[in-house]
Amino acid sequence: MIWVTGIPRLTRTASLSVWGWGGLGVVLFLITFGPFAIFYLAFYIFCFVGGGFAVTLLFGKTNSEKHLEKCEHSYLPPTPTGIAKTLDELKQEIKPIKIDRRLTGSNIIDEPLQQVIQFALRDYIQYWYYTLSEEESFLLEIRQTVQNALVQFSTRSKEVDWQPYFTTRLVDDFATHLRIFRKAQERLNEKDDPKQQELLDAFFEAEVEMERKICRDMVCTSHKDEEGFLRDLCEVLLYLLLPPGDFHNKNMRYFLREILARGVLLPLINQLSDPDYINQFVIWMLRDSSCNYEAFMNILKLTDKPAELEAVKDKVLEELQYLRSLDTAGDDINVIKNQINSLLFVKKVCETRIQRLQSGKEVDALKLAASFGKLCIIPLDHILVHNIALQFFMDYMQQMGGQADLFFWLTVEGYRVTAQQQLEVMQSWQKDGKKQSSQTKGLLKAAALGVYEQYLSEKASPRVQVDEASLERLAEKLNKEDPTPEIFDDIQRKVYDMMLRDERFYPSFRQHPLYVRMLAELDMLKEPSYRGSDDGDVESFNGSPTGSINLSLDDLTSAATDESMQLHAFISDTGVCNDHGKTYALYAITVFRKNPDGSEDTWKTYRRYSDFHDFHMRITEQFENLNSILKLPGKKTFNNMDRDFLERRKKDLNAYLQLLLNPEMVKACPTLVPYVHDFLENKAYSKGKGDFARKMDTFVNPLRSSMRNVSNAVKSLPDSLAEGMTKMSDNMGRMSERLGQDIKQSIFKVPPLIPKSDIDPEHCRVSAQLDDNVDDNIPLRVMLLLMDEVFDLKERNQWLRRNIKNLLQQLIRATYGDTINRKIVDHVDFMTSPEQVADYVKRFRDSYWPNGILAETPPRRDKNIRMRTRVAAKTILLGIMPDELKHIIGADTTRKGILRVFDMFQHQQLNRRLAYVFLEGFLETMFPQYKFPELFIKLHSRSPRMRTFSQKVRSLQKR
Repeated sequence: MIWVTGIPRLTRTASLSVWGWGGLGVVLFLITFGPFAIFYLAFYIFCFVGGGFAVTLLFGKTNSEKHLEKCEHSYLPPTPTGIAKTLDELKQEIKPIKIDRRLTGSNIIDEPLQQVIQFALRDYIQYWYYTLSEEESFLLEIRQTVQNALVQFSTRSKEVDWQPYFTTRLVDDFATHLRIFRKAQERLNEKDDPKQQELLDAFFEAEVEMERKICRDMVCTSHKDEEGFLRDLCEVLLYLLLPPGDFHNKNMRYFLREILARGVLLPLINQLSDPDYINQFVIWMLRDSSCNYEAFMNILKLTDKPAELEAVKDKVLEELQYLRSLDTAGDDINVIKNQINSLLFVKKVCETRIQRLQSGKEVDALKLAASFGKLCIIPLDHILVHNIALQFFMDYMQQMGGQADLFFWLTVEGYRVTAQQQLEVMQSWQKDGKKQSSQTKGLLKAAALGVYEQYLSEKASPRVQVDEASLERLAEKLNKEDPTPEIFDDIQRKVYDMMLRDERFYPSFRQHPLYVRMLAELDMLKEPSYRGSDDGDVESFNGSPTGSINLSLDDLTSAATDESMQLHAFISDTGVCNDHGKTYALYAITVFRKNPDGSEDTWKTYRRYSDFHDFHMRITEQFENLNSILKLPGKKTFNNMDRDFLERRKKDLNAYLQLLLNPEMVKACPTLVPYVHDFLENKAYSKGKGDFARKMDTFVNPLRSSMRNVSNAVKSLPDSLAEGMTKMSDNMGRMSERLGQDIKQSIFKVPPLIPKSDIDPEHCRVSAQLDDNVDDNIPLRVMLLLMDEVFDLKERNQWLRRNIKNLLQQLIRATYGDTINRKIVDHVDFMTSPEQVADYVKRFRDSYWPNGILAETPPRRDKNIRMRTRVAAKTILLGIMPDELKHIIGADTTRKGILRVFDMFQHQQLNRRLAYVFLEGFLETMFPQYKFPELFIKLHSRSPRMRTFSQKVRSLQKR
């Protein structure tokens, strides 16, 4: 019993022992390892179990694969020999694809072109392709495709006649672009400060009106639309250039399309349309032209961009700081002082101009001159023989109803010269025994009667008003005597006196705004300016320390002598010297000086042209108004040691000296005398400027002193006023009819004969004005139309436009002869020759991959540098304009035309439009058999302006 009852007690004791020892172990475990040990233990157990499971799984997988491999070899039939052979061939090394490296058929072009392809593949494809695959076949296929396209392109370009494109289409595209820009400017003239967007809107609206079927506004202003246009265009080009198999491969086609559109064309157009790049390119192209001081100062005075003036001013301050820091002595200090004074003058000009622009006192220079300036007096006889001055007087006479008197005077001048020529020819024939005198006299009489009927008869309309006695004497001479060159002289003198003294004509013309505009065209108008303060004082803009010098041309051209004149000089001889390899002309000046005691000294001094030039710059800086009176003969780059040229220059320099020593000049400017005496002293001439300053101060000779006589113009240009009369085979009786047409066209502003059209010529392309009935060759006609557009000569009367055309033709033919078209063709052939094309490819390669390494994208240049580049480009463009051109169309018109062209290139969106126009013209010329014009119309039809214009046209047609 006791044993039985003791069993549960032992069980309870054992149970307590287990729990006790277990609890003790847990307590000791927690005390030893911390309260988080239980979690660590669980984690260790989990890792142990998981590791065992993973080992078991991998061991089983390996054994299973070995077992399956044994089963496959044991139970499957043996592999056929054909499959094994195919597998062996696949394992063999891939044979390289052979590529024909010939592209254009010319080794000098193919070699650099292959390098360009290699560099492009390396830098644009290989760098990312090798991260995807090591197979070379894709790269070889790409190269082969590119080469095939280049071969097709080269073959097609050889079949194209590029002469019409470069001589007609390209010039026409540029002139039309300029016409659209001019029309846009005219629409914004009424606004004080037009914004960039307003100019773009006006430009593309004018483009729609002119092109009528195309507007490129979306392509030029929207980056997304531009990329879409380039993709579509590139896909068409790939269709034309790629083999059918490559083109129908979509992956290949899309790949090449993206590379061509976004990797080639888009960056190229971005660069070509950048105004700063264009300005740098202009400077680089004209790098051999010397910088022109007068043009530089004109640019500073004419600019309306304060940023340009601020940039120039900052550079001037930098140069001033550098010069003032130099430690110099002796003669160098005088040179530095002169440079500092010049820089201070430029600084003052910039500050005055900036202050005027910021104060809102910018007004029309012509109005300022008319209000405050003392105008130069130009005699009537000079006006009548100067093309530019005559234009303004002609317009004035038209307004006053005196046009018949003026044109009678001009017609008689033309008749006199022609008659003199024909009589000289007749006399030479009589000496040679030829009998043509009666025919010549008959033609002269017919021409004289034509002049009489045109202006003096009762049927003339309008009729020249002269006394009846003079008319009766003239009619009697025409009926009874043989015509002479002087038959109209008496009436012509009376008409001249009437125009000179009648208050309606010349006296009132000198007070008219047209007279001020004439002086501006002759560059004889000096613009006064404000100090920018509120005191209203007026100062001379040039800051000259001397007073104003106001001399008329009559004062300076008079040959009156003055006993008080103590100095006389003339150039007696000219020679060519060679000094250390430098060849130059030397002029011997003989000087006579009368002493107070009555004795006379004579000596010779020797001067180079550069000495004359430096002396001229000195006195025109000190006496600035001499610029409009005293003009130095211009420089010549080529053949300047030619004997005939040296004789002409000697004559011109002599005239310069005589004008300088004129007594009227001495009276008007007595402080000029010491400068002249110093220049003529028998000693070595000390130049007042350094080499750099002389280059900066190179003056362009304006044409105010180059007044042409109408008779000389007719002799040298027989196709102008007296066209057809210098040749015996022509009917001289037609002269009066032709002159009458000129007069009517001048009076009533009749435009030149062009094919009739329902569209205003101003709303069509420039080439639409070509007259196929004119005998001149197409390139010359397009060149003249471009000149017409650049300088806006359509505002001139028809007589002057005809004269300008003849003068331009003479200028061009004097340079190129009568084979100008052949010259242009030869130049185009040269520019497209293999040697030149190879040079273009090498330049492209060296620009993008200098030393075989892809060039980094240059950072955007600083704003001040870009502004100074603008000023430099404008200065060079204005400085290279030849004096002959200013003689023909006027100095002010030349400046406005050049600055209009420059301003056109300062808008990137408009430059993009011009780039796309050139691209479209190039493709239409390259692929004439395909319908590229229709394609471009379709691609540009997305423009909202195009849809609006089409709706407007349809609504007008319904009416």
